[in-house]
Amino acid sequence: MMGFRTGRRMLVLGSIVTILAAGAVAGGLSFKRSRAHRGTAGAPQGGAVLASTKTKEEPGKTAIPVSVAVIARGPVSSYITSTANLVPEQEVKILAEAEGRVAELHVEEGTRVGRGQILASLAHEDAEIALKKAELRSSNTRSAYERAASLLSDNLVSREAYDRTALESEMAAQELAEARFRLEKTFIRAPFGGHITNREIKLGQHVRPGDTLFTVSDFDPLTARIYLPEKDVYGLQEGRDVRITLKANEATRFHGRIRQISPVVDTGTGTVKITVEATATPPEVRPGAFVTLDIVRELHAQAVLVPREAVIRELQDSYVFVARGGTAEKRPVSLGLEEGGRIEAVSGLSPGEQVIIAGQGGLRQGSPIKVIPIREASDLGAVADRTIRG
Repeated sequence: MMGFRTGRRMLVLGSIVTILAAGAVAGGLSFKRSRAHRGTAGAPQGGAVLASTKTKEEPGKTAIPVSVAVIARGPVSSYITSTANLVPEQEVKILAEAEGRVAELHVEEGTRVGRGQILASLAHEDAEIALKKAELRSSNTRSAYERAASLLSDNLVSREAYDRTALESEMAAQELAEARFRLEKTFIRAPFGGHITNREIKLGQHVRPGDTLFTVSDFDPLTARIYLPEKDVYGLQEGRDVRITLKANEATRFHGRIRQISPVVDTGTGTVKITVEATATPPEVRPGAFVTLDIVRELHAQAVLVPREAVIRELQDSYVFVARGGTAEKRPVSLGLEEGGRIEAVSGLSPGEQVIIAGQGGLRQGSPIKVIPIREASDLGAVADRTIRG
């Protein structure tokens, strides 16, 4: 009996020890999980956690690189712009005045000719024979007239015979002049100096009076005729300077002047005809060339000039950024005339100041800047000269 109780007690004790051991193991695992959870939630565990707790620093202001140009004074103009063709002042078609076969050709298209120069000739054998006959008849009748005059003074011939001889001599002289005229018409001559721009006949061709033979053009001067609205003509005067640009090559620029202003307004179009004469035509400019004409309408000789790329426009307002002591100053400006790459600053800028022409896109009032090599005022003028016409 006692052995049975002792065994039962030992069994119960073993069970208790087993239960305590299992509880201890379970408690240890729970403690480790708790620590791991706290380490992930709050303790510094790697870069990601450190980044989440780091305070964001405010970046410093960096100087913005910019380019500037120096403001200077200079001339600026406004223009009335139109387009036209340059045409010769004198250009005529030479027509045949006699019938015959083309016997000789002396010129080709492009030939420079002088006034009265023979361009071609028709067969003139018949005209020469007729001239010889007329010369003989005129000579004979002249001699008869002179004898009759001598006899009349001695009363050896009647007045009637004398008058008949005088009439025959006069008629022969007229026939001689007519023969010379017909012979001359077989020679085709230039009416004025210029260039042969068209030849429409061939050697051996038979022509009749009225047939077109040549076209002669005088290239000096070349003129252009434009038609402007009546309101644009006010203030224009003859002699006003005109800048001419060749459309085929805009690098070719030359000058002209207003030669004539029509005294009337076209009632159908409301325009006034302006005749412009080119005064210094380059050799490469051909008659008929299409050109742009810029008529100077207004000139400001001592304007404060700012580069076009420096001006920022917002609706009705315009402003520039001025470089002052390493910072950008936003400056409102009033603008005047514009010409090519230059704009007149009526107010807001003074000569000698430096305006920012590149890099101003991200600038604000007071932004720090770093100036890279300055474009001098002379460079600004060179840019303007390359941009404007003339």
